Amino acid sequence: MKLRKILLISFILFMAWITIDLRIPIKTDIRQFDPKVVAHLDTEMWRSYYDRKPLKLFFQLGALMRKQFHAPFWRSQIMSYQAAKAAFVFKDGKQRNDYKKALPYLHKYYTIINKMSTTSFDVQKAAELELEWWIVHRQRAQHQGGDLEQALAESAAVIYNISPTQVNEYAQFRANAMDIRDSEQEKDGVSEEEWQQIADLLNQSWQALYNSVNVR
Repeated sequence: MKLRKILLISFILFMAWITIDLRIPIKTDIRQFDPKVVAHLDTEMWRSYYDRKPLKLFFQLGALMRKQFHAPFWRSQIMSYQAAKAAFVFKDGKQRNDYKKALPYLHKYYTIINKMSTTSFDVQKAAELELEWWIVHRQRAQHQGGDLEQALAESAAVIYNISPTQVNEYAQFRANAMDIRDSEQEKDGVSEEEWQQIADLLNQSWQALYNSVNVR
């Protein structure tokens, strides 16, 4: 009886934790994050995504949501699911109509971020611009130089309510990291040395974004 009572109380407390985590409104400044920590998680997520490891990507995304957007634990898991689902729906797509199937998941993902943020943004536009840079990256052979950087800058700018020109440096570093990953993968795969180059560029990218959105 005593063990059953302990288990029952533990279950009630556990469910209360989940309920509070998911339902209690919170507001956070999404401009405040540690660029180095976020860059590290971002690099690891790239590796999981390209290695087709959805479970690993899911947990990494959850950690990113807590570090970048200060999401509570269980809320970060829901955000992680929506983002990972969008990523793999897109990955399996072959053309724009297929890619657009990721949009509902991106919309739900950005809706949660918008509800937590002290500064609101256009959720639909954020989802559409996120998907657009994914498409530009996938179809890079059909685009001119600079198109990917522009798409990345526009995507980040809408979330932070700033001009795309303010995040050009962020976009350039990120696009350069993508170029290394893509070009080396087409040759004989990405080496550990090249992954370090990617990590360095992503670190510079996130630092540039942090600096841009925190200009007073």
